[in-house]
Amino acid sequence: MQGEFEMSMMGELNFFLGLQVKQMDHGTILYQSKYCRELLKRLEMDKYKEVATPIAISCHLDLDEKGISIHQTKYRGLINSLLYLTASRPDIMFSVCMCAKF
Repeated sequence: MQGEFEMSMMGELNFFLGLQVKQMDHGTILYQSKYCRELLKRLEMDKYKEVATPIAISCHLDLDEKGISIHQTKYRGLINSLLYLTASRPDIMFSVCMCAKF
C-alpha cells in the first residue's frame, strides 16, 4: 500500500530511458513518436511523404562507385539512431539492418 502512495506522489510515469510511456487500465504502451519526429527533423526529412512499406521487397543494394561520397560518421550515427528506434518499431528492423550492412 505504501508503494502505491509513493508512486502517486511522484506522478504518472511519462518517459523511461527515452521511451514514452502510456499507462492505461488494460496495460502499458511504450512508444517513441517524439524521438521519431526529432530524428526526422534532424535529418531534414520531416516534410517527406509517408509510405506504408519501409523498403521495397525486391530492393537490391550494392556499391555505387559513381555516387556521391558520404560522411561515414554521419551515416553511422543515422544507423545507430534507427537501431534505437527499433525498440518500439520492430517492423523497420529488416530495413535498418539492410542499410547497416553498407
